[in-house]
Amino acid sequence: MTTEQVLLLDESGNQVGLADKAEVHHADTPLHLAFSSYLFDDRGRTLLTRRALHKKTWPGVWTNTCCGHPAPGERMSDGVLRRLTDELGLPDVHEVDLVLPRFRYRAVMPNGVVENEMCPVFRGVAVGDPTPNPDEVDSVEWVPWQDFAESVLDGTRDISPWCKLQVAELDKLGPDPLTWPVAAAGALPPAARL
Repeated sequence: MTTEQVLLLDESGNQVGLADKAEVHHADTPLHLAFSSYLFDDRGRTLLTRRALHKKTWPGVWTNTCCGHPAPGERMSDGVLRRLTDELGLPDVHEVDLVLPRFRYRAVMPNGVVENEMCPVFRGVAVGDPTPNPDEVDSVEWVPWQDFAESVLDGTRDISPWCKLQVAELDKLGPDPLTWPVAAAGALPPAARL
């Protein structure tokens, strides 16, 4: 079995090294490259996931459809598709588009574990229903985007810290997620431009 690695970054988004994913998240997590994705159906609903209860970071927390880390040498969109298949059994996803190329956040769990990521955000259109991998996902829920966005922005829905920040940015792109403008790949952090 190959050890999963993440790309370590400087503040400009250039790769400065590699680290084992299993060892990178702790109280002094280095900045690294990740991605988030939001899947929608043809009715404008987004697929939310509840993280598995045994995950090291934010166990049992509701969040966006899927997050992950691109492998060294892997295109971001290919990493998104890989994780959607691995976590949710969704191999048939259309229109994986970059919508927030430079999203970056840092969040600290109550136990002191830190997330510290440059995390471009992608939108996709799902075909079919997910089959969650219980090692990654505890449960799923389809929610109308506008209802979800409003509940996050007004603070009535408890959601992961990165998702809360992303929804605030995504909301600025317009009310219909299927018409959000696609960002240029050249706007990605340099380490993600493959």
